[in-house]
Amino acid sequence: LVAGAVFLAVAAVLVWVVMRVVEFGLRRLFPTESPVYRSFVATVVRLFLWFGVALTFLSVLGLDEIAASLGTATGFVALGVAYATSDMIADAVAGVYLLRDPDFDVGDRVHTAKAEGVVTSIELRKTRFEVEGDVVVVGNAAIEDNWRKISTDEVGTDGVDGDGGGGGDGADDGADASP
Repeated sequence: LVAGAVFLAVAAVLVWVVMRVVEFGLRRLFPTESPVYRSFVATVVRLFLWFGVALTFLSVLGLDEIAASLGTATGFVALGVAYATSDMIADAVAGVYLLRDPDFDVGDRVHTAKAEGVVTSIELRKTRFEVEGDVVVVGNAAIEDNWRKISTDEVGTDGVDGDGGGGGDGADDGADASP
């Protein structure tokens, strides 16, 4: 029992040190990234560290079989949760890409399959657009698949896309390309 208490004290200090290094590294590696992105990565790292500490603590107490069973059961639960939350995970992954995309930013006028308007906020799972005075919230996975930035010269005085509102994926259709 004393060995377990000592282990937890040492592990808490080590987790604290590792998290400071991770947070410092994230700030240095991604200085222009959204704090939401850095916080998400740090939280995932912290979760894995503490889970490892908990399993090791059980082993230190002599409960190796329980630690192994708990690790295996957690894997199956994680698989089920991942399947059940696949849409949410897809939105979060797409959100990371959108947060890092220099062509997709707050204030841009964007056309997606679900909405066309001015981006007012980009979060990890959802993006908000202002559309004719209303706020429209769209999951990031729906945006990341197919969106197009509308340049200011395409937008008429009525605020409508100059090409009739056609869709697209942001790729050049080759109409202006020279042979």
